[in-house]
Amino acid sequence: MDATKLRRAIARTPLAPVAAFPKRLVSVARHDAKVLRTSARWLVTSREHHNYTYDLTKLSRQHLAWFVSVVCDVPVKQVRGYFAEIESDEALRAHIEQTTAAAARRGLADRRVRYARRIGWYAIVRATRPTHVVETGVDKGLGSCVLASALLRNAAEGQPGRLSALDINPEAGYLVRSGRWSEVVDLVIGDSIASIGAFDRPVDLFLHDSDHSREHEKREFDAVEPKLAPGAMLLTDNVTTTNVLAEHAERTDRRFLAYRETPANHWYRGDGIGVAW
Repeated sequence: MDATKLRRAIARTPLAPVAAFPKRLVSVARHDAKVLRTSARWLVTSREHHNYTYDLTKLSRQHLAWFVSVVCDVPVKQVRGYFAEIESDEALRAHIEQTTAAAARRGLADRRVRYARRIGWYAIVRATRPTHVVETGVDKGLGSCVLASALLRNAAEGQPGRLSALDINPEAGYLVRSGRWSEVVDLVIGDSIASIGAFDRPVDLFLHDSDHSREHEKREFDAVEPKLAPGAMLLTDNVTTTNVLAEHAERTDRRFLAYRETPANHWYRGDGIGVAW
């Protein structure tokens, strides 16, 4: 009996799990070794302790382009152009690197600029041309810079808009406190629910990226609902953890889609973008 026939014969016997164990062990060991190498490299080279930054895999980037294309009803080639636009913005990249290097909290931030799923935020703003964007949860302001950059591009093309960036931490947003990006950003320090309630102008695009508990996420979407402009778009950075936005979309008769990113060469599993429109 040749080796192939022998393996097939064993597979039909009670010895099959025992015979397969070495191969299964090797597969797990190879996977774990790769994770450990990636994790060890990150521990040595990165300073980040949360809100990790990374690049997307090539496939994940392609899927993000199609995701934005469907959500915004624009050609995927146009979306890829928006991706290239933000990734080739050397002035923004230099601003982020230099401001991070000079920041008081620079010991907890990487200078290398990696946008990951945020290029999707950028493309959505470029495609939809909102007048008023609201972002909850700012941290150092990387996402705010990306959104502001899109708004500045829109303004240069005759369709201006502003970003209301909300955070409870008075030290948040140091990346958007200077430079031309600050010209289109209103940094609001305080409770997000109270800040949303105080808006006196409609919201065209809302992004939840603050307290990631299910309860707080729901409170934000409930609070912003009466403030929304006709045809407004809702985004969440929490889509890989909760179903809050999907439930809100169903309750308010909207469509919903979710995208999950895949980081390149990073131990973190990645986040995603949920959109209701």
